[in-house]
Amino acid sequence: MVLLLGACPEYGCLVYEYMSNGSLEDRLFQTGKTPPLSWQQRFRITAEIGTGLLFLHQTKPEPIVHRDLKPGNILLDRNFVSKISDVGLARLVPHSVADTVTQYRMTSTAGTFCYIDPEYQQTGMLGIKSDVYSLGIIFLQILTAKPPMGLTHLVERAIEAGTFAEMLDPAVTNWPVEEALSLAKLSLKCAELRRKDRPDLGQVVMPELEKLRAVADENTFPSSLYYPGCSPNHSQVSVSQVSQFFICVFVSSCNSCKHQ
Repeated sequence: MVLLLGACPEYGCLVYEYMSNGSLEDRLFQTGKTPPLSWQQRFRITAEIGTGLLFLHQTKPEPIVHRDLKPGNILLDRNFVSKISDVGLARLVPHSVADTVTQYRMTSTAGTFCYIDPEYQQTGMLGIKSDVYSLGIIFLQILTAKPPMGLTHLVERAIEAGTFAEMLDPAVTNWPVEEALSLAKLSLKCAELRRKDRPDLGQVVMPELEKLRAVADENTFPSSLYYPGCSPNHSQVSVSQVSQFFICVFVSSCNSCKHQ
């Protein structure tokens, strides 16, 4: 999650950490002629988004549903670590409801067209798997760098025709097609029209994303983690040291601090 630094009540402003590499949307569509993200970076980003979303869904005492997950709301810091932003439409699902059912009726729907859970849009029934639908669309865009409209159908047809490799973002020339296909199939499951047909984020989706992150880590040299001019800073840790789902990094610049 993007770190909230402070607020200015007088002007109704929230102050967040600066994410110098913009949004995932900007990078996928190379806004301002920015270099394309490598496949390694894309695989890591999928795992990071999934981790952040799982954190929201496992919030106690009530899970949080983002409701407006999209590439424009995924921001990248100077080291291309992705974080979820813009939780203005997020909703707490009441604890009493969350314990008994997986959805909660809202009086009106909210979100961004093409990323909204179709079932939520039609019935007003909101649940954590509403975000899983959005996640599936985002992952397909990470693979193809194509607009979201009709993207699931395009990818499905390409897989059936055996032309999936042609759907991958041509800005990346060395895609691991087998792993990319695996992610595409997982994404299509996430984007199923019926909520009950979508996989569980923690039990099904995240283990697969962690496998893809491991593949990315195995095929990344330390010097290629950054674009030219973006050198690591003192607060970085190796991506291989990231725990399976969550990580808390404590950084101290005080050399005089010692463990007792």
